[in-house]
Amino acid sequence: MKEGMDFQRTVLWVIFAMSLLFLWDNWQRYQGRPTLLGGPPATTATKEAAPASAPTQVPAPVATPADASVPLPSAAPTAARPAATADTAPPPAAAPAGQRVRIETDRFLADIDLAGAVLARAELLQQRVAPDWTAAGLPALVTGKKQDLDANVVLLEVTPNRVYVAQTGLIGSADLPTHRTPFVKVDGPTRLEPGQDTLDVSFVAESGGVRLTKTYTFHRGRYAIDVRHHVENIGTSPLQPSVYLQLMRDGNKPEGESGMYYTFTGPAVYSQASKFQKLDFADIEKKKASFVASADNGWVSMIQHYFVSAWVPKEGVARENYARAVDKNLYAVGMITPLAVVAPGASASVQSTLYVGPQDQRALEQIAPGLELVVDYGWLTFIAKPLFWLLQFLHGLVGNWGWAIVLLTVLIKAAFYPLSAASYRSMAKMKEVTPRLMALREKYGDDKQKLNVAMMELYKTEKINPLGGCLPILVQIPVFIALYWVLLASVEMRNQPWMLWVKDLATPDPWFILPLLMMATMWIQYKLNPTPPDPVQAKVMAVMPFIFGVMFFMFPAGLVLYWLVNNILSIAQQWYVTKQIANARPVG
Repeated sequence: MKEGMDFQRTVLWVIFAMSLLFLWDNWQRYQGRPTLLGGPPATTATKEAAPASAPTQVPAPVATPADASVPLPSAAPTAARPAATADTAPPPAAAPAGQRVRIETDRFLADIDLAGAVLARAELLQQRVAPDWTAAGLPALVTGKKQDLDANVVLLEVTPNRVYVAQTGLIGSADLPTHRTPFVKVDGPTRLEPGQDTLDVSFVAESGGVRLTKTYTFHRGRYAIDVRHHVENIGTSPLQPSVYLQLMRDGNKPEGESGMYYTFTGPAVYSQASKFQKLDFADIEKKKASFVASADNGWVSMIQHYFVSAWVPKEGVARENYARAVDKNLYAVGMITPLAVVAPGASASVQSTLYVGPQDQRALEQIAPGLELVVDYGWLTFIAKPLFWLLQFLHGLVGNWGWAIVLLTVLIKAAFYPLSAASYRSMAKMKEVTPRLMALREKYGDDKQKLNVAMMELYKTEKINPLGGCLPILVQIPVFIALYWVLLASVEMRNQPWMLWVKDLATPDPWFILPLLMMATMWIQYKLNPTPPDPVQAKVMAVMPFIFGVMFFMFPAGLVLYWLVNNILSIAQQWYVTKQIANARPVG
């Protein structure tokens, strides 16, 4: 029994130590300092945006003769620059620097920059920004700081403090059209009209004896954009260019994300052979990033909390994947797809898909195998996936994600009812003998040997297993952790209300009502549980509700709602089991 008490004491200290560790680690990350658990700081550059007059931390792309942002054809075939002929059509007129074409659909307000015909800005019209929180975690309503809750999420953007763009071009010989080459827009509409399902917007450029036409096809109701590269050889020599598709962004943590919990921001590469591979910006900087280099399937992406951009070529098309540091705090991930030899006067085309939007798992599954894995549940994915499926099913029944969370919590609690009941029975028995344990401690004082013998005799007489309250809880921990990641990572919770004051389950409770209620339920649980005989352990357990309560002040309301409901059900079950035991004991 001494070993049982030692184990129980160890479990309590581990819980307390892990709580302090997570608090310290998240605080370090929030302050932008190195963390103990391996996650990157809150931002790679500065924690707050620099004033307009201050030097920027993110270099805006500037065209140079040897642009570092244009990938090198390390594995792609090359050819000599074809010579232009006299009857070649004149190249398009150079577009003014920074000139853009605005595209309007039901999903996007997008800007195509004529310098490279790249997608330079993507505003998601059906995704609202999260409430603006200060460093202290207080809502703007309390601090007086204004916020625009009707603003849309802007995923792709180029500003003095932010760079995130989707680029394409050709490589293989000198002066082929890249994402720096001036393009002109082909005549046609730029707005998806009511009743219209698709919108084609084309751009053309000529350089190095090649005419490149990029066509973006936008679809109603979809965040996936079809992108077609049509290459015409207008020279006199055959050539074999390669099309590159890349995503370039700075290494800063996305604006508005909480620093109190870690979510991954950075590139990811997928192939059927190596599956899902996340790449840290720090590893790319050090050239230590590990990922599949060559494949004929898969995709590349840039991930951040709730959102993703990804290039997806057709299956069976060979490609070379790459990830590299373009400049200070500026990174690119992409792929190079070689074309067949294009004879003079001939042409070739490459079709691909660009996804820019929320991490909607159902939509991502339909685009490419494995693309739904950008919703990363970590090593407990095998548990988290069924939980998310069940959560979706419940949402289909009740039509509200908040009530779906409540129902899911009830179902999980019901599934673990026997284990929880066993734990509560053990705790109830321990609580009954706590006064006798305290008396034994006073009787034997510092004589540990006699105290342990007396405690073992007491446990034996009362048929109590000191480990009975711990082991059933330990079995449930993987499910709780998996559900934590489901609620934290699922974009379906964004902008979704529960009731009354909870307008967005993906952001913290603006009035702190749910965290305060959760803190109260944890205090009730503490009072229901047996008081540890060790005074130090007793003090540790007494402050645990406040430690966890402070942590949950910064957590999404949907996650706090789950813990609150779980605590209420646990209290009810524990009270019921304790009452059963009390009624079963003989009177007198």
